[in-house]
Amino acid sequence: MDGNGRWAESKGKHRVFGHKHGVKSLRKAISFAAEKKVQALTIYAFSSENWKRPEKEVNMLMELFFTVLGSEVKKLQKHNIKLKIIGDISAFSERLQKKVLQAEKDTENNSGLALNVAANYGGRWDITQATKQIATLVKQGDLAIDDITEERFHNTLTLGHLPAVDLMIRTGGDHRISNFLLWQMAYAELYFCDVLWPDFNADAFQDALDVFASKERRFGQTSEQVARR
Repeated sequence: MDGNGRWAESKGKHRVFGHKHGVKSLRKAISFAAEKKVQALTIYAFSSENWKRPEKEVNMLMELFFTVLGSEVKKLQKHNIKLKIIGDISAFSERLQKKVLQAEKDTENNSGLALNVAANYGGRWDITQATKQIATLVKQGDLAIDDITEERFHNTLTLGHLPAVDLMIRTGGDHRISNFLLWQMAYAELYFCDVLWPDFNADAFQDALDVFASKERRFGQTSEQVARR
């Protein structure tokens, strides 16, 4: 979700204004995904690199995160949406960590859309933490080296309970993945658009899905093989 700050600045407003309007776009995106029966929606809310931003903006984002968690959980419950926060939440305040854990607990039994919020997340961190977990099992004698498979590694990642990513959408005009779900996006379709996140609506989301639907997903096979499936 990129472009909140630039959107606000284009209107002569502080970047905080853009982040608050970005929450509105997020609500619309979640509702749209649930309506379209999308299995999982993972949003990149705060990367591990975002700590480098101005302290005032970071503090505001933390407060906004806390407020949104408190105000949105009832809506998630109402629509049977399961929330999971992925990333190293130990860097957050104790107050925010408690709010995160409570929000996850309140929605853990929901069976609809799996909503994953990446907060203090980085793809390299995700791979590193999975590697440490597996290395610890090997060191303890609980796992043989020959038993380390791609499937085992995938299952140890923060989204190991879900299939690999099908579609990555990035708003804001930049054409890069910025350390997001590096392992999980190995075969994802990448969709970049110039729309700034506060302007991302159902029509923009549908455009991305239409482009995805037009793609032939071969996964190493030929078009002829795919046609026979």
